[in-house]
Amino acid sequence: MGDDDLITGHLQELRRGTVVLACLLRLRTPDYGYALLETLDTLGFSVDANTLYPLLRRLEKQGLLTSEWNTEESRPRKFYRTSTEGEQMASALTDDWGRIDDSLRRLIRGEGS
Repeated sequence: MGDDDLITGHLQELRRGTVVLACLLRLRTPDYGYALLETLDTLGFSVDANTLYPLLRRLEKQGLLTSEWNTEESRPRKFYRTSTEGEQMASALTDDWGRIDDSLRRLIRGEGS
């Protein structure tokens, strides 16, 4: 495995959990999958559609998202929204993210030796 592949693999691992949190935070305002994909990409969360859609279904199955079909437009679209349980999860993940970020910044500064 080359250095580039190794780096890519570790970056994917690092980002995997952050995409869940990003979805829960972003979907506080209802949106459909493709628009979410574009928004996340614009914000620097590169997610493949083949990863995002199964993730949305999994989060919905876990009760963290709700969905509803909008059939008023020419093409029906499934809109997702963060549920009450999803809000609680987003809060817990955000709190932990803050602690992890603080700890990593201390390590970067050389503290903890």
